[in-house]
Amino acid sequence: MLEEMEYIETAIKGVYLIEPRVFTDGRGYFFESWKQAEFNASVAPIDFIQDNESKSSYGVLRGLHYQKGEFSQAKLVRVIKGRVLDVAVDIRRSSPTFGQHIMVELSEENKRQLFIPRGFAHGFLVLSPEAIFTYKVDNVYAPQAEAGIRWNDPTLNIQWPIDISQVMTSEKDLKQPLLQDAVLFE
Repeated sequence: MLEEMEYIETAIKGVYLIEPRVFTDGRGYFFESWKQAEFNASVAPIDFIQDNESKSSYGVLRGLHYQKGEFSQAKLVRVIKGRVLDVAVDIRRSSPTFGQHIMVELSEENKRQLFIPRGFAHGFLVLSPEAIFTYKVDNVYAPQAEAGIRWNDPTLNIQWPIDISQVMTSEKDLKQPLLQDAVLFE
């Protein structure tokens, strides 16, 4: 069977970059963005239960977010319009890559997706005038389980590629704890 997507495990075990086979001609393009059986065989069995979408403008930084405990979520993220710098931070204390992050550009041009398993904080920065970001999750949203880490925590050393004065984020994200003070996964 010919796989429609390439599944590339990143430097952090369990995080995958997914590159689709895109078919183009004079009419436009076509690609399969999700195929349950292929994903289960190439990455891990998963049951996504909800799709979410956000629209943001240049400089908007959302994150670093996650849900705790029984409400933790795995995510499959991609960009439909524009481009973003997507970041996943390993917050599993027992992981050999604890505190490390993966940074990937996702765009409407490259059509890449990033799979982020449970146990990671996630965020993205919009690099285009506007971006439409979509993602699948494998667990329900639970406000009481919301958690986060400050996007500019110096111990994470995330090199956001725009001037800090251009970053727009929520009041909630400005008040997130540093990694050392956050509720983490074991």
